[in-house]
Amino acid sequence: MIERAVIRSLLVFAACTALSSAQAAHPAFQVEVTGKGQPIIFIPGLASSGAVWDDTVTRYCGKHQCHVLTLAGFAGVPPQGEALLPAVQEQLSGYIQSKGLQRPVIVGHSLGGYVALKLAISHPEQVGQLVIVDALPALGAVQMPDISASQLQSMAAGMRDGLRNQDAASYAASQRQAVASMASHPADVERIADWGQRSHRASVADAVYQMMADDLRADLARIKAPTLVLGSWIAYRDYVSRADVERSYRSQYGKLAGARIELADNARHFIMYDDPAWMYARMDAFLK
Repeated sequence: MIERAVIRSLLVFAACTALSSAQAAHPAFQVEVTGKGQPIIFIPGLASSGAVWDDTVTRYCGKHQCHVLTLAGFAGVPPQGEALLPAVQEQLSGYIQSKGLQRPVIVGHSLGGYVALKLAISHPEQVGQLVIVDALPALGAVQMPDISASQLQSMAAGMRDGLRNQDAASYAASQRQAVASMASHPADVERIADWGQRSHRASVADAVYQMMADDLRADLARIKAPTLVLGSWIAYRDYVSRADVERSYRSQYGKLAGARIELADNARHFIMYDDPAWMYARMDAFLK
């Protein structure tokens, strides 16, 4: 009996040690894995939980093994000390290698789409296919396509500092106002806003800076993976046309040969919530 208890304790200790080691290997994100088959990695957007992909995972994890990330500092996950997005990119590359994932599909929403593009640029041999959901390679350059690197950095620093310096009430109100324009259904807005309130403000602000200060347009030529880009436009229809948004997408992705670009007509930024059938139909055709 004593021997069995000791063995059981050792097994529990070994399991806990393995779990701790796995977490220590990629402190920039947490991962939940479900299903079997060709791997898909899902990356959520700014201040979002990996739970944003729950329905998408339900659809695809029967034929795929789904790896769902939540980034450090977002939606209640503890923050980490170094610059978040570069850490996510490099640790995700290490995760793919350590898990033996053979050219996984990478699906990224918003800031997660930016991270997916960065990974495919820096480690093109690791990525099988890319699905980018409402993300641009140079978000800060939408209004000024010829903006300089120093101007981008200055603008991004202003946004970061503004987020850091707001009082708590103003920060919560501005966040909720922003989220209300990104999803159509009140329950989805509440869920997304709650994730934002449970996110570490400095991590959010720094991630905004890292994304907004960057310009990936020229580097897209290094991507080897077939890419599907799904965009939205109806949230901006009061001051910009569908044709204008499509033109911006095609211009920003101009260096990515063969990219398929489609715009949803019935979805805001959280396409997976507003029009999942539209998103699934395009992903199905792309992934088959």
